[in-house]
Amino acid sequence: MRDLGKLLEQEFNIIKDRKNNIQEGSYTCYLFKKGIDKILKKIGEETSEVIIAVKNGDKKEIIGEICDVIFHTEVMMAEKGISWKDIAEEISVRREKENMNVEKEAKRKAENRTDECNIN
Repeated sequence: MRDLGKLLEQEFNIIKDRKNNIQEGSYTCYLFKKGIDKILKKIGEETSEVIIAVKNGDKKEIIGEICDVIFHTEVMMAEKGISWKDIAEEISVRREKENMNVEKEAKRKAENRTDECNIN
């Protein structure tokens, strides 16, 4: 199995390079030239295509469309100065918070408490 994190970092580095070193004929450079509105439009289109692919049930098509969403999201990230490290840190914070809430709920149940645990 390939290392997804490494692949995403490699792809993201290429995208950032395209932002800083415009290459004629590059689709990525075209998106950066057109700006954030075009980038966001593409994310919306690709997200809709994921939904349609899932509805149609073709796994290969679903995977391809998910890859398109990820690519266009990476372009948006580069445009806005967001890194995969930023994303990883946020996921880590969310997981830690979720784990704390699960532990609180388990403790509440173990103590036979009937009050509700606010899990946000």
